[in-house]
Amino acid sequence: MSTLVETPSMPQEQGVARRPALRVPITLAVLGVVALFAFGLGTESGVTSTFALSFRTDTVQLSPLVVTSKVTAILLAVVCLAIAAYSFTAAVRYRKTPLWLTATFGVAWVCAFLVWAVAGKSTSLVDLLQGSLLLAVPIAFGAFGGVFCERAGVVNIAIEGQLLVGAFAAAVVASVTGSVYLGLLAAPVAGWLLGLLLALFTVKYAVNQIIVGVVLNVLAVGLTSFLFSAVLKPNAETLNSPPLMEPVAIPLLSSIPVLGPVLFRQTVIVYAMYVAVVALSVALFRTRWGLRVRAVGEHPEAADTVGIQVNRTRWRNVLWGSATAGFGGAFFTIGYIGAFGQEMSGGKGYIALAAMILGRWTPLGSLGAALLFGFATKLASALSVLGTPVPSQFMQMLPYLLTIFAVAGFVGRVRGPAAAGVPYQKG
Repeated sequence: MSTLVETPSMPQEQGVARRPALRVPITLAVLGVVALFAFGLGTESGVTSTFALSFRTDTVQLSPLVVTSKVTAILLAVVCLAIAAYSFTAAVRYRKTPLWLTATFGVAWVCAFLVWAVAGKSTSLVDLLQGSLLLAVPIAFGAFGGVFCERAGVVNIAIEGQLLVGAFAAAVVASVTGSVYLGLLAAPVAGWLLGLLLALFTVKYAVNQIIVGVVLNVLAVGLTSFLFSAVLKPNAETLNSPPLMEPVAIPLLSSIPVLGPVLFRQTVIVYAMYVAVVALSVALFRTRWGLRVRAVGEHPEAADTVGIQVNRTRWRNVLWGSATAGFGGAFFTIGYIGAFGQEMSGGKGYIALAAMILGRWTPLGSLGAALLFGFATKLASALSVLGTPVPSQFMQMLPYLLTIFAVAGFVGRVRGPAAAGVPYQKG
């Protein structure tokens, strides 16, 4: 008769603490060395970098910030190296580097890069921040739509198509009616209709969610391109000349130096993004509805046993998420550019997926990642105009390189909802 004997090593192995991965410390150290030698020691002595802190129309005018390029870049690089050293020490002591410290490193490194790139020149810091926020809007709404869907267990690859049809509907309705707000209402309806197809095939008929999403993106591109060529282009004055949303300044708050023009002198779409991130965060993590949605996305069988209707929940979330992404598409036409163009979403839906993953499937994290990508895009545009030492081709690749770098270097392994991408068919 054999018996199971528990060896002394078993409880010891369970109690051994795992050392955090050295990926983050090594990455920080390498970037810190790059900042020191390339940005700090590589800058010419006696040169200054100038950053404007106000627009000409601002009530409070601040003097431009002028810093000595070489000294400032070296000091910022030393800060980066100090954080990298602390990260190594924390890893040796079986501790993880705090997220706020990693964020501080990122800010210091970017500032060192800016000081080096603008050496001998001047740029507007307020314009850079404001442009970053604007470019983050469609990415953020697309990421919110992805959070809605994946938290319920449906992978929404069709965000790109939903942004595109939202932009198309907003342009046409706003052009015909002359009202930007009616165009803004039409955008989520168009996204909702595309989401209806997504839910039909993925939830009801259990078709592979990745394939359906890709097909819907192709459908959206083909349909909008055909309608643009056949309908909008010949009738551009009546069907593709929507009015642009005017910025609405919030009294008092918009007069705050630097932050006021950036955050509180925006359009309704940007203010809606502020409301959306708070509302979605509270709904997902502070309400019974959010608990049920997360249960469906993590363990649909268990959710079903306690009376939660899994497929109905997925239907609703896919429709809500698709409408949210469609709403973000309105930014392209009535919030920023002013007319619809073929494939004008430009891959922002796929970047929204990366932002959702980088944000760990949370609304606030997704917004932070969207702002990061928006900043990278605006920075590439600003530095290309200034004629910095960085090649223009590299600056155009910067947002996508940053996507790969951020996910692989700082986030590491992330786990989404366990049941995402898995159809649920009640046995």
